Amino acid sequence: MPSSLPRTAAVPALVSLALAGGLIVAAGPASAADVRIHGIQGTTRISPLVGSPVADVPGIVTGVRAYGSSKGFWFQDPDPDDNPATSEGLFVYTGSAPTVKPGDSVRATGTVSEYVPGGAATGEQSETELTSSNAKVTVVSSGNPLPAPVKITAKSVPAAYAPAGTADTGGSINGLKLKPKTYALDYFESLEGMNVSVANTRVVGATDAYDELWVTVKPSEDADRRGGTVYGSYDEQNTGRVQIQQQASTADRAFPTANVGDQLKGTTQGPLDFNQFGGYTIVAGRLGTVVDKGLKREVTAKQKKKQLAVATYNVENLAPTDPQSKFDSLASAVVTNLSSPDIVSLEEIQDNNGATDDGTVSATETVRKLIDAITAAGGPAYAWRSVDPENDKDGGEPGGNIRNVFLYNPARVSFVDRGTADATTGTQVVSGQDGPDLTLSPGRIDPANPAWDDSRKPLAGEFTFRGKKVFVVSNHFISKGGDESLTSQHQPPARSSEPQRAAQAQAVNTFVKDLRAVDKNAEAVVLGDLNDFQFSGTLAALTKGGVLNDDIDSLPVPERYTYVYNGNTQTLDHILTTPSVTGFQYDSVHINAEFAQQDSDHDPQVLRFQP
Repeated sequence: MPSSLPRTAAVPALVSLALAGGLIVAAGPASAADVRIHGIQGTTRISPLVGSPVADVPGIVTGVRAYGSSKGFWFQDPDPDDNPATSEGLFVYTGSAPTVKPGDSVRATGTVSEYVPGGAATGEQSETELTSSNAKVTVVSSGNPLPAPVKITAKSVPAAYAPAGTADTGGSINGLKLKPKTYALDYFESLEGMNVSVANTRVVGATDAYDELWVTVKPSEDADRRGGTVYGSYDEQNTGRVQIQQQASTADRAFPTANVGDQLKGTTQGPLDFNQFGGYTIVAGRLGTVVDKGLKREVTAKQKKKQLAVATYNVENLAPTDPQSKFDSLASAVVTNLSSPDIVSLEEIQDNNGATDDGTVSATETVRKLIDAITAAGGPAYAWRSVDPENDKDGGEPGGNIRNVFLYNPARVSFVDRGTADATTGTQVVSGQDGPDLTLSPGRIDPANPAWDDSRKPLAGEFTFRGKKVFVVSNHFISKGGDESLTSQHQPPARSSEPQRAAQAQAVNTFVKDLRAVDKNAEAVVLGDLNDFQFSGTLAALTKGGVLNDDIDSLPVPERYTYVYNGNTQTLDHILTTPSVTGFQYDSVHINAEFAQQDSDHDPQVLRFQP
């Protein structure tokens, strides 16, 4: 996704970026003579000449970008030095469509700068470039052969991901000497701006709306059974991943559509860029051909007569303003791919006019439109329960008022209605005649807790199935927005959203403890989009004390994922159960995350068990 920030706007902010306990300091006003690209790039992530004007820097144009706000071109020195840590390529920011073309031999004059995609507040690494309102580019000759691309292969990319920042550097790796044979991030940084290539790679992130996809140059690296790369811990970053864009997409050269597991056959070649939404990215002037490997959407088994099937599905900002085709496609997934579960926890149901911010909070039209589509697709006539939020208090798209909703099949499941819930009154666990009861059902859990500020509040409900009581808690924890990326200048990256999610997890954990304090054998299902990994502190807080088990861990490791981000298949959606729920069958039903065409960016999850 190209940055929307003009490069000229970010340069002043960069000069004050903290680096190794100090600041990035301009090298001085004097023009640097006889400078070549490797002298500009230097042996760290920050140019030794940042802030300095340089003149007549020679090189061959290897690619151009004539779209978006990042217009310019890459050029490369055909006479490299012998230091593997110094890149021989550089981006020249022109601000308007460049007039040079690949193969032009040029001399470029401008100011050395470090551009942070998205701005310094992101904590992201910077891209070294030339930029100036008075930049000058002289074409010396045309039609020259491009410098031979550096081949990025399974052997060339180190297994270790990144060096660690220290307290002295504020966690930043910006000032550390590059070790391209030791760390993957250093390796890619040493090639920043250079002409590179990959060949016959596996697609690990499907084509997105911005004409991007992800591949891996390491065929066996954490491969899941459908072709993705499993993200199994903070220490395993799948270093073979790299993003692919194209220098231009036109009617006769459209960006290819690819799903996870497809092959990008042949050679893909172009300058190695760095951007906010993907890190190191090959901006291809030559693009391989996608070979369709026939990825199919999964269908889960139908629950047996005595089994209760409970599912969670983030339907991605569903609103009546969405096209009917989205409702129909979601409905088909519920009926066919999920086999019409008895209870479905829906996340990201918007109010009746979607993102229009006029005080509307009811979602009756949104839910009714989905239920009608499910019935039309041959599914059950679901009933539903929810609690309307306060206007603009639960985060998500402004005006959308997203909330969680229970759908349930009244032909197989009964909902126990208790009290009259509202957005600010929390449900409580009390001791009833046959075990724990909720004071409000449906009801929200601890909505006044600061842990839920600007975030969805959990929805709790009491159900009965074949005479057995089952408690279900639908969740949508706060997102990872604001966390630093895996390619951040800080290593390990700062995950600023984690403390609030941990507090949310603790609140739900306390609620489940209250259920089990009344009946240690209470059967509860806690599920939803938790926006965190099974190995995270969030899940540790949620399961603390053994009150819940994360049931996705019952699957083989290659199947433990619900989401694909930057080429990593990972788990954000979970179904957890109290220890009394045994003999279950768990399925992560892969119908979205691996595909270029998606109804949602999340895969739904289904749990079948006999209460």
